[in-house]
Amino acid sequence: MIGRRYVVLGTAAAAVLPALAARPGLAQKKYGPGVTDTEIKIGQTMPYSGNASAYGVAGRAQAAYFRMINDAGGINGRKINFISLDDGYSPPKTVELARQLVERDQVLFLFYPLGTQTNTAIHKYMNQKKVPQLFVATGASKWGDPQHFPWTIGWAPDYHTEGLIYAKHILANHKDGKIAILRQNDDAGNDYLDGVKEGFGEEYSRLVIADATYEVTDPTVDSQILQLKNSGANIFIDITTPKFAAQAIKKAAEVGWKPIHYLVSIAASIGAVLRPAGFDNAKGLITAQYAKDVTDPRWANAPDVVEWRAFMDKWNPTANQMEGSNVTGYASAYTLVQVLKACGDDLTRENVMRQATSLKNLEVPLLLPGITISTSPTNYRPIRSVILARFEDEHWVPFGDLLTRGKD
Repeated sequence: MIGRRYVVLGTAAAAVLPALAARPGLAQKKYGPGVTDTEIKIGQTMPYSGNASAYGVAGRAQAAYFRMINDAGGINGRKINFISLDDGYSPPKTVELARQLVERDQVLFLFYPLGTQTNTAIHKYMNQKKVPQLFVATGASKWGDPQHFPWTIGWAPDYHTEGLIYAKHILANHKDGKIAILRQNDDAGNDYLDGVKEGFGEEYSRLVIADATYEVTDPTVDSQILQLKNSGANIFIDITTPKFAAQAIKKAAEVGWKPIHYLVSIAASIGAVLRPAGFDNAKGLITAQYAKDVTDPRWANAPDVVEWRAFMDKWNPTANQMEGSNVTGYASAYTLVQVLKACGDDLTRENVMRQATSLKNLEVPLLLPGITISTSPTNYRPIRSVILARFEDEHWVPFGDLLTRGKD
């Protein structure tokens, strides 16, 4: 067996249990690969090892969620067989495992495969095979292209828009700043950078005085932080994944560099990034949020947070509840369950995509108030709103208005 393999056979709060138990009336059953009267087989690739292993928390949370669903009787009487394999954040390994899941294991679809480069490696293959690449765990803009890739849909807000939002905020509040950028040298880093460039427009060349990159295989970004500090920049746009984000925050503090620091949402986990970097070092960081910071006292008594904590205590008890991927893993799994419920007894790949692209203002636990999920055959961007937040008193504090992307 390659890496880790999470196989779940055999549930959410009491409020949803009756709906899960209900079955469509007399509709004729239609099954795609991996589906029987008792099972729905789902595949996933996830970095449980390697430099992006912090994201593996999401796969474990989803496996726990599906165990809960199965314990309550499954979805319309069918239990989820969730096969989550470790690709180590390596595109060649992702290709190997995706082929294994589709051709050998005969899964109905891939759910929440993580990583921009890794999903890019299987993008054409999944669409040629007409296998849903469902709710991919990356915000690259390319996942919202139903015209060319109708079998691939994202879930989180896209990186381009997030980068644009940071640039607009800087222009509105620090128009004479000197900006340094650190970014991962891949499609994800480029997507964020393109958004930043669009946001700054003609001001980009004047404002951005340093732009450093790193490879996902690099051991540290210490030298890049020294380079950016020495540039004289007083604003830092930090486009990194968790391991390197923690390093960047900590190193900046060690060398006495105290810029206004914008940290991308994919690296804003309190447990995986800010705590290891040091809360004092992280004070004042700015990010974009779409999900609740469950460590924030304001949400302590929110019904969805209370329910999530109960779920974590029972079904995922060894997990660190401060790690943000436990939140997004839970919320994305909830989204998928709603899609599968809507499929009824028509569990074909075509109908899975039809239902996934027909969501209307779906309220999903742990998303911020005012943020819902909507999709259509021409809208493959389920979550289109964020709010800026600042790190204070060991949690993220939202500020300003909800920012929503317009129609594509």
